[in-house]
Amino acid sequence: MDLYPEVESCNNSDNSHHAISSLVTAAAASSPSTTSTPSRYENQKRRDWNTFGQYLKNHRPPLSLSRCSGAHVLEFLRYLDQFGKTKVHTPICPFYGHPDPPAPCPCPLRQAWGSLDALIGRLRAAYEENGWPPETNPFGARAVRLYLREVRDLQSKARGISYEKKKRKRGPTHEHHQLPSFSTFQALPLPPGDHI
Repeated sequence: MDLYPEVESCNNSDNSHHAISSLVTAAAASSPSTTSTPSRYENQKRRDWNTFGQYLKNHRPPLSLSRCSGAHVLEFLRYLDQFGKTKVHTPICPFYGHPDPPAPCPCPLRQAWGSLDALIGRLRAAYEENGWPPETNPFGARAVRLYLREVRDLQSKARGISYEKKKRKRGPTHEHHQLPSFSTFQALPLPPGDHI
């Protein structure tokens, strides 16, 4: 059973070891010894990987994964914008910076930054899970990181929504008891005879 048929068909022969690695991964994933069903994340990652593979196949001229760069990933992200559902106001729009505009406007719909960020994370993981070296991962390219930061900042301003980094939750925390300040201590009288 082949999990990533579209992507494998776009690999060229000098990268056949990646295709073989993909087949081994697919065979291991479909073996009868694994009885658990894939998580939502794994399913979404597989769908995203297949979609990107199809995009490469339909690219003019067709593009193999071995020749894919950060620029092609950016092209893919811009292509996805046409399917976006997030209203991103332009600076000349009267609702620019308002999170809940009171009326419709002609501003474009785009992919939300959070969706793009999650997509790149899944594709980055899928790339490496399919046997490609992390050093050549186009989804981790500097240009892609800068583009995502730019989209985040633009959408934050346009939509009036702050994208604050989530605070990391630490593991089981040890109760941190704050010591009372010196001002809360009361002087206790010493017992008689213990004075110096």
